[in-house]
Amino acid sequence: MNILKKIIAHKYVEVSENKKRISIKKLEQSSFMDKKVISMKENLLSKNKSGIIAEIKRKSPSKGIINPNADIAQISKGYENAGVSGISVLTDTNYFGGSNEDFKMVRKHNSCPMLRKDFMVDEYQILEAKAMGADIILLIAAGIDTEKCKDLAVFAKSLGLETLLEIHNANEFHSHFNQHINIVGVNNRNLETFKVSTNISKQLAEVIPTEITKISESGISNPETVIELRKYGYQGFLMGEAFMKTAAPELACQEFIHQISKR
Repeated sequence: MNILKKIIAHKYVEVSENKKRISIKKLEQSSFMDKKVISMKENLLSKNKSGIIAEIKRKSPSKGIINPNADIAQISKGYENAGVSGISVLTDTNYFGGSNEDFKMVRKHNSCPMLRKDFMVDEYQILEAKAMGADIILLIAAGIDTEKCKDLAVFAKSLGLETLLEIHNANEFHSHFNQHINIVGVNNRNLETFKVSTNISKQLAEVIPTEITKISESGISNPETVIELRKYGYQGFLMGEAFMKTAAPELACQEFIHQISKR
């Protein structure tokens, strides 16, 4: 069983437990339920934005501990001031060291589009995301079947949320993309070997129609990679480890955006 299958199996258990702790009715009482989302897609397409989606990421299965005691309020404010197009927050606890509380903290301190990055398998999680103030949710093609993917995308849309579909190969795009998806993300990491190569993004650029907003995820750590991937039609670049492993992630982000703005 690869790591994604282990995470998904645990996620079903986790969701079941969360449903017992916090009712749907309670989630629906959140003040964010009536809040209009801030469009990640529009920010990515804006010429005034960097295209960088900076991530709050404490640890990962492949890299282990990255930045467990990060001051995420300070980091997220720094990310926004640096000119990011959005902020991604890991809310998975077991494998990534994140939490819903992390997301809520970041939401309090910034006003840019926020992605709840987790392993979505149930509508309840999307309702949670909306109640926490998310603007966009992640659907991982490798973790859910085609029908579930569409059902979750439709439900997210009904709440006014945008949806990011993450794919790893052409087959996942053809089987899981639907008209309710707002952005397609190409993950450059092989889920079985954990090897990373941005060549995956370059190869899949030919598969994804040009009218679809697309981002590249994982393995981006230098400005030259962003400049190169822009030539393949990518409007966004999700970066977590490259910033979070530094002593001051917000300053690393600021310098990175400064570098790509000069190109």
